[in-house]
Amino acid sequence: MTTVVFSRMPEACIVASLRVVARDANARLSLRGFARLLSARQAISLVFFVNGFTLANWIARIPAISGGLGLSEGAFGTALLGLAVGAIGAFPFAGRLIGDFGSARITMAFGLALTLSLPPLALAPNLPLLFLALVFAGASNGGMDVSMNAQGVEVERVWERPILNSMHGFFSLGGFAGAGTGAAAAALDVDPLPHFLLMTLVGLAALLWARTALIDDDPSAHVGERAPVYALPPRALLPLGLVVACAAIGEGAMADWSALYLRESRGTDPGVAALGFAAFSVAMLSGRFTNDALVARFGPERILRAGGSIAAVGLALGLLVNTVPAVMLGFAAVGLGLAGVFPLGFSAAADRPGIARGRSVAAVATMGYTGFLAGPPLLGWVAELTSLRLALGIVVLLAAAIVVLAGVTRRPATEPTPHSLTAHPTESTGHPAAGT
Repeated sequence: MTTVVFSRMPEACIVASLRVVARDANARLSLRGFARLLSARQAISLVFFVNGFTLANWIARIPAISGGLGLSEGAFGTALLGLAVGAIGAFPFAGRLIGDFGSARITMAFGLALTLSLPPLALAPNLPLLFLALVFAGASNGGMDVSMNAQGVEVERVWERPILNSMHGFFSLGGFAGAGTGAAAAALDVDPLPHFLLMTLVGLAALLWARTALIDDDPSAHVGERAPVYALPPRALLPLGLVVACAAIGEGAMADWSALYLRESRGTDPGVAALGFAAFSVAMLSGRFTNDALVARFGPERILRAGGSIAAVGLALGLLVNTVPAVMLGFAAVGLGLAGVFPLGFSAAADRPGIARGRSVAAVATMGYTGFLAGPPLLGWVAELTSLRLALGIVVLLAAAIVVLAGVTRRPATEPTPHSLTAHPTESTGHPAAGT
């Protein structure tokens, strides 16, 4: 008996040793996968930051560029249409490119194009060339918007918890940082061209670092009917696009009318009037960095209903009380309440079965951006016929509509299985690895 026991001990030791080795190997594999996933999240967050940073630097130098060309407000408004023309034209095109080449590559392509679009804006010598430069910048931004959100959804699916809100939070942070650098350049009387060249170098460096960490798309992300590039959005996405458009109109109203309302309707000085949009922006930033945890706990539908309620009730009370502090709190309520609509809308669009992910995100982005562009002028016409206070009341109704329509963000019963980060890049996706 003793001999048998001792003869089996080496075999038992070998089996135990193999189990330890296998466990350690799995642990190392898991750590490598987690490290790559963390790098992917950091990389796409940086891409969102660069997007907001670049746009804010341009916005901060608008007075210098417009004044340098001697353009009237009407002429410069015509030039700004180039941004809208370029963006709306690029949205569906970007969706098709994502299906063909993957969101990682297309994010980098449009991101690099956006950073390189800054110097031509400073070099344009007249209105027609400025318009063309803005068409290029708008197309670059529109394509980057679609592709970086599609890549963000890919990272979110592998992460297996909501994180897209925080990515949009980094866009807002980039906007704050870009506004700061742009304001500093303007205060120091730096010419727009050297300013934009430096910002282009900063953006290029950040994107080139991020490109190696972006991940390949899940093959199921591109399964669906191959529709024409320029086609009406799929009917299944129309309710979701309507929700995003409602939020976009609200955001556009705060950007274009909040300061004017405080200045003209409440008689504040320009510095105080500017705090209205600041209250909205800070509240939206805080909402985007806190919404992911709330969505994970309560689900997107409840968060949208709660957010729409906060925006509707807060702004309604602010307009009814109609004191400066009350109105500012109302604007902040809109920022907090609408903070999650765009991220949750893109995430829900990516879950629609039978529609390629790039196309679905592009369709919702198109509807949202259309609302952002068309909403503020429509509110202006309403204000012309009635009052700006009543026009802002429409935002209350739109926020209430989000509460009613929040159910469209429900995910299908069957979730796509997240693809492995440890697989060979071309083994599971059919797309070359990002950064190759």
